Amino acid sequence: MHSPALAITRTPLVAVYGTLKQGLRNHHWLEGATFVGRDHLTTATLYDLGRFPGAKAEPSRGVEVEVYRVDAQILADLDRLEDYRVRAPASGMYDRAIHDTAFGPAWLYLYNPDVTGHPAIHEGAWQPAG
Repeated sequence: MHSPALAITRTPLVAVYGTLKQGLRNHHWLEGATFVGRDHLTTATLYDLGRFPGAKAEPSRGVEVEVYRVDAQILADLDRLEDYRVRAPASGMYDRAIHDTAFGPAWLYLYNPDVTGHPAIHEGAWQPAG
């Protein structure tokens, strides 16, 4: 399996779609990262899980992401936040996979649990309740 440092050699970009976005509660985890820009991915569908969204690798009309350039430490911190398990990706809350963005290939965290019964977001952005 790949260590976070090796993962960075594949791409230093991360695409975020939920609470890591600017102005939301987990954005501080991206302190030290460089904002590259916004994009719309047609290779993912978001699901509104209440306090946060989850993405599945399913076609959409374009869900909004923010793309950041990160270093190995920030990626490792994000892996901990998202419960991504390098040695057993299917056993954590999120897996991650590379998706093409307008800025190049970027890691996207994909939600592992079942999303049955949760509203799908096929276009646009997830919005926190309240």
